[in-house]
Amino acid sequence: KKRTGYFAGQKGKIMTEIKKRNVAVAILLSIVTCGIYAIYWQVCLVNDVNKVKEDENTKSGIVVFLLSLVTCTIYWLYWVFKTGECIDSAKTANGTPTSSRGLVYLLLSIFGLGIVAMAILQSDLNSLVVEDYDNFEM
Repeated sequence: KKRTGYFAGQKGKIMTEIKKRNVAVAILLSIVTCGIYAIYWQVCLVNDVNKVKEDENTKSGIVVFLLSLVTCTIYWLYWVFKTGECIDSAKTANGTPTSSRGLVYLLLSIFGLGIVAMAILQSDLNSLVVEDYDNFEM
């Protein structure tokens, strides 16, 4: 089974390849490794979201992690809220129904459920991926 797919950019072009991750496995690995995998998963999520944003001025996954660490997660809260807005606009561009994901991610992260926010974010990214590039129609 193919684990990667392509994200259809907002201008109708195939933008980039994004790895589709299994949310349950990511959560399980995060728990088993006492959060080490969660750090890797967070960095990968940031990098995948950067591919969706189509902005050259975005911070890499490592930079977002370090800023979150230095600011005691305040930067992470800002990032998840802004990412929710980005996911909503990407879904709108692809004709998928949207909701206020930024607020959902933010509230979950504030109340200590950051791994749930990451799981929902990964699920949203997975839903944006076009798995069969050859049969893709815009």
